[in-house]
Amino acid sequence: MPSKPNVKPLRGVVRVPGDKSISHRSLMLGALCDGVVEVTGLGSGGDNGSTARILKQLGVTIEAEDGATRVHGVGLDGLEAPSEPLDCGNSGTTMRLMLGILAGQPFEVTLVGDDSLSSRPMRRVLDPLKRMGLEVVEARDGTYAPLRVRGKRPLTAMHYDSPVASAQVKSCIMLAGLYADGQTTVSEPGPSRDHTERMLAYLGTPPAAKPLDVPGDLSSAAFMLGAALLVPGSRVTVDNVGVNPTRTGVLDAFEAMGIGVEQSNVHVRCGEPRADLTVAHGPLAPFTIAGALTVRAIDELPLLATIASQAAGMSEIRDAEELRVKESDRIAKTVELLQSFGVAAEELEDGIRVHGDPNKPLKAGRIDAHGDHRIAMCAFLLARIAPDGTVIDGADSINSSFPTFHSTLEALAGG
Repeated sequence: MPSKPNVKPLRGVVRVPGDKSISHRSLMLGALCDGVVEVTGLGSGGDNGSTARILKQLGVTIEAEDGATRVHGVGLDGLEAPSEPLDCGNSGTTMRLMLGILAGQPFEVTLVGDDSLSSRPMRRVLDPLKRMGLEVVEARDGTYAPLRVRGKRPLTAMHYDSPVASAQVKSCIMLAGLYADGQTTVSEPGPSRDHTERMLAYLGTPPAAKPLDVPGDLSSAAFMLGAALLVPGSRVTVDNVGVNPTRTGVLDAFEAMGIGVEQSNVHVRCGEPRADLTVAHGPLAPFTIAGALTVRAIDELPLLATIASQAAGMSEIRDAEELRVKESDRIAKTVELLQSFGVAAEELEDGIRVHGDPNKPLKAGRIDAHGDHRIAMCAFLLARIAPDGTVIDGADSINSSFPTFHSTLEALAGG
């Protein structure tokens, strides 16, 4: 039972912001279309804002009106050299995918980011892009921002055997491939998100202006569903959520915990499947996540570890080295978070081990989210069932992906 007595069940139907990954691609590919692309459901977080701001610096007009965003595409050849550095903020997706587009531009640009992004390595995208023709004029230690790069046209087409399964690596090469002199292909050691492939299949190559509708972000929805799994008596529905099979590892993990996830109103729009998702609170079983499932649930792994704190037994997350180069070292920060609430957890080289005990009272936690929105949201979920007094530093980082997180959670508490 929760350590906080009489915690109110979460009930109701809510909608979360548009999928962050699909929103990035809608803005970028919309900008490369020759005509106006109307985007509905666009994510409102700071990371998507960074992408929009940079595209405007490159000469793209983007207007928000009547619940839609209109991207006035300039075509593959219409981007302009910016007069100032391109600030990617905290968004690794913005920096890595924009590098793919900038590789095909015959001008020099500088990309910068905040302290967190400037500590994240970019070599995994710089190396293949250099093979295609991107000139890296300057990069701190050869891999960190600020980056000064000079593109060219045409780029050299190639096949790239990626050493990692990464949608960011794959997508940046595919975007560069739009400017290459032949067919560019990528192979990976395992599956990764295929939003770029789906959007290019829908828009065509070169991309043609068509309406785009962004489904709700599954990672954001997972926090609302996860809250229901932590608070007794809860039943929560999140509608119009993207259920792309390369992203639904978190739903498989919920099933492994013994929690049925009800999917209704399943349909495909603009190439992306979506559904309404419902879960109800119940006993949680411990789980093990490894291999391909880890890749498919990579952004939700801190949340899954958080939920595992209330599953009776030992849960393990393995093959998750990628977590160490996110907005923070998410392996270390997740363990620190759990331990601050009194949960027995261990840091593994490639993952996390959690010794869950739903009968063990939590204590008020204290965590510095270090600018990592997912760590901050996990802390708020545990604080909901812990005694009063939790302190969460860096909580404003949530605005990068889910600015309505608190109001959405409170709407469920009042439902």
